[in-house]
Amino acid sequence: MRILILGAGKMGSFFSDVLSFEHELAVYDIDPKRLRFMYNCYRFTSLEEIREFKPELVINAATVKYTLEAFKRVLPYLPTDCILSDIASVKNGLKEFYEASGFRYVSTHPMFGPTFANLDKLSSENAIIITEGDCLGRVFFRDLYRRLGLNICEYTFHEHDETVAYSLSIPFVSTFVFAAVMKHQDAPGTTFKRHLKIAQGVLNEDDYLLQEILFNPHTHDQVAQIRTELEELLEIIDKKDEVGMHAYLNKIRKHIR
Repeated sequence: MRILILGAGKMGSFFSDVLSFEHELAVYDIDPKRLRFMYNCYRFTSLEEIREFKPELVINAATVKYTLEAFKRVLPYLPTDCILSDIASVKNGLKEFYEASGFRYVSTHPMFGPTFANLDKLSSENAIIITEGDCLGRVFFRDLYRRLGLNICEYTFHEHDETVAYSLSIPFVSTFVFAAVMKHQDAPGTTFKRHLKIAQGVLNEDDYLLQEILFNPHTHDQVAQIRTELEELLEIIDKKDEVGMHAYLNKIRKHIR
């Protein structure tokens, strides 16, 4: 299959490495310098090269802020039977774009990234495939993710957004709170160092990505739940309520079993 990847960033490079030995692959990026270390593929810097390549599948690996812009840039240069796809962690506006584009499409979300995941060993990681869209496109990504050893879940666009609001916004907000109150420690404990490493990784993400995840319509209720739990915990601490603390710890231990 002729596959075009939009964006030569970390995830674009990952998909290029995974696919380049089984497919005819091209990578397009508006910044030629980002293509320097892309191997075993065509490296495109002009839209006319895309037209001549005639991709059968486009994988949009541009950052969330530019996902729709990248699609709109290349759309006039694609054959009408090309399948569009994205791997975006935030799907805002994508369903509407796809349905208006006239192209077949498939949307997925690898629930891992280069910040924390070991990209050479993904058997403990997950991927979401959106149930709406082209059947053959879903088959392609299902086969790819299975070969990578990923656990695959299938959700609608709406269900995906609910899942992301829970699985990303809660740890992100918890990390923000930790970072907001932390002070430099000359002799930090193991738990502190682990939290600090997570905070550094999360805050190294693109600001727009963090913003869009937190602006997900489902995020408010998740953050409000954190506030409720903090209020309950603070009350127990203020009262030095040993019975209440024991009950609270037992309650939350059940959540992580």
